[in-house]
Amino acid sequence: MKEICKDVAIIGAGAAGMMCAIEAGKRGRSVLLIDHARKLGEKIRISGGGRCNFTNRYTTAENFLSNNPHFCRSALARFTPQHFTALLDKHGIRYHEKKSGQLFCDDSSLQIINMLQDECANAGVDWQMFSQIKQVEYTPSIAEAASKAYRRFILTTERNVISANSLAIATGGLSIPQIGATALGYQIANQFGVGVVPLRPGLVALTFATENFHAFKGISGVSFDVEVSCRGTCFRENILFTHRGLSGPAILQISSYWRPGEALHINLLPQQNVQKIFQTFKHSTIELPNVLIRYLPKRFVQAWCDVRFAQLGLVIKPINQYRDIELRQIENALHDWQVTPTGTAGYKKAEVTLGGIDTHELSSRTMESKHVPGLYFIGEVVDVTGHLGGFNFQWAWASGYAAGQFV
Repeated sequence: MKEICKDVAIIGAGAAGMMCAIEAGKRGRSVLLIDHARKLGEKIRISGGGRCNFTNRYTTAENFLSNNPHFCRSALARFTPQHFTALLDKHGIRYHEKKSGQLFCDDSSLQIINMLQDECANAGVDWQMFSQIKQVEYTPSIAEAASKAYRRFILTTERNVISANSLAIATGGLSIPQIGATALGYQIANQFGVGVVPLRPGLVALTFATENFHAFKGISGVSFDVEVSCRGTCFRENILFTHRGLSGPAILQISSYWRPGEALHINLLPQQNVQKIFQTFKHSTIELPNVLIRYLPKRFVQAWCDVRFAQLGLVIKPINQYRDIELRQIENALHDWQVTPTGTAGYKKAEVTLGGIDTHELSSRTMESKHVPGLYFIGEVVDVTGHLGGFNFQWAWASGYAAGQFV
């Protein structure tokens, strides 16, 4: 079988893998990018509705979840959103800010993929795509045994054997398996005794038991602005009702914090003083739902009132017929609607994977394993997960850049 010798082998030609390859190639390292997919950068291509939300201007370490929350600071500080936009400017790619620092291509996400391909070509990076990794071996040489300065990895694929001094794992997570996500990165970590923080879907819709949510199945597609909180974290964005439960930006964000059995706290009127609203209509004969539809979608109000009033032991009637204590109950229910999901829509619908390679076992400066010299982990496979809004791509660029300086 043919053998290829390289300084650096990178498994995974996504955002982090290509960035690592570019930086290593610039240093004069011979680099081979290996990927099992038929198409390059599919997650980049489909992101942002095809326009790629490639970063966020306001990226900070606080926008990320990890069992080691300070780990990401070093890489993020060394490769910022401004560094990536400078790369787009160099290639003449136009972009715009949608909201809250979220940056998108004016045209197509394919521009990002093409840009990274061009940068790889300029850095002398070689490719081996649609290639399955069958085996990864680590074979320390006599020189390494003596000096700890030399290392060698042997990768066996269906077409050749690849030897490399450094190996970077940029295989991504389990999210969106329909475009090729696999558990390979975690399997390699286990093989080398590198710890893995338990995995779960992140930035994902939440589902509810049919018996608890049947009243809302008929309002699928209804969306409006709320404030959702769980475990001391709060997001103010839209929610979206689906046939199976709740989605929309606010739910995707809070899903990364939610744990099974916990309730979500939803403030349905975060900008309104409900007490003042009720006082305004206190002597009116208008029915209470007709007051609420001035502030919330009609279909939601009808469903919510049917369910919540029954739970409170109240009936729908003109607002002037409610006692003050009843109006306070309704006010509290509007500002703190508590719902308990039964699960998530799973990895098939999740945008990211929470958990991953335990960052306590990696150098935050280099992304290298502390116990296996020459083995690096970057991107989504690592236990660093961003909020919605371009942060996960920024982590991919930053971690790939960091590793690229040392592989």
